[in-house]
Amino acid sequence: MNTSNRPLAVVTGASNGIGYELAKQFAENGFDLVITATDSKINEVAPTFKQMGAEVLTVQADLAEYEGVETLYQAIQSTGRPVDAIAINAGFGLGGKFIETDLQEEIKMINLNITSSVHLAKRVAKQMVEQGKGRILFASSIAALMPGPFEAVYAATKTFLRSFSQALHNELKDSGVTVTALMPGPTETNFFHRADMDDTRAGANKKDDPAQVAKQGFEAMMAGKDEVVGGSVMNKVQAAVVQALPEPLKAAGHRQLTEPGSAN
Repeated sequence: MNTSNRPLAVVTGASNGIGYELAKQFAENGFDLVITATDSKINEVAPTFKQMGAEVLTVQADLAEYEGVETLYQAIQSTGRPVDAIAINAGFGLGGKFIETDLQEEIKMINLNITSSVHLAKRVAKQMVEQGKGRILFASSIAALMPGPFEAVYAATKTFLRSFSQALHNELKDSGVTVTALMPGPTETNFFHRADMDDTRAGANKKDDPAQVAKQGFEAMMAGKDEVVGGSVMNKVQAAVVQALPEPLKAAGHRQLTEPGSAN
């Protein structure tokens, strides 16, 4: 990997879903890759990106742990190459009534969705500023635009990521480093099953193609945009409309999609 002249991109949560499709976007557009996930599947997907001409370094690490982020960062440093772009995508959701959901799972979700994102951005952004260029993409969600009953902690983590991304976008505006928030709507991934939300309207309804969402995120990042609503035109319309509503109405609308049993 030290001999390649291609730019280098890092993608977290790259073994499936939007992260996998983001890694494909980078590979198809001339980037080498450092890709990571918690599970060993990250090693199984690497040949796909290699077939596209990318050199690929895989890192199996749990980014919900401080040591996992440091393991990833050490692997990045071992390439001896600057990071040209990073998609901080790893995360998961958890549905259900807050008084019934598992506290340890929620703390793990906060650690992965928020803490690891800040940790990794802190490590990479400084280097990017020093080199005078770089692109950072955070995987937020359309849920960041509204309170999220029955996925209250998850929605709050995505609101944090959107706010954090927007703040860094402004803070780094004269540095050559751009920061973009990708905000997908419901997307055809393992998210809803993992979040125990198969019986919700959001879980049961038709969803967007993760390849389309990833392409939109990649193009917005490369264009230096502050954020992009991913997926269908309806998502974009919904995002525009919902921001004009008072918070209680946003919460009521979100509840219709995420309340357990709402799929019936």
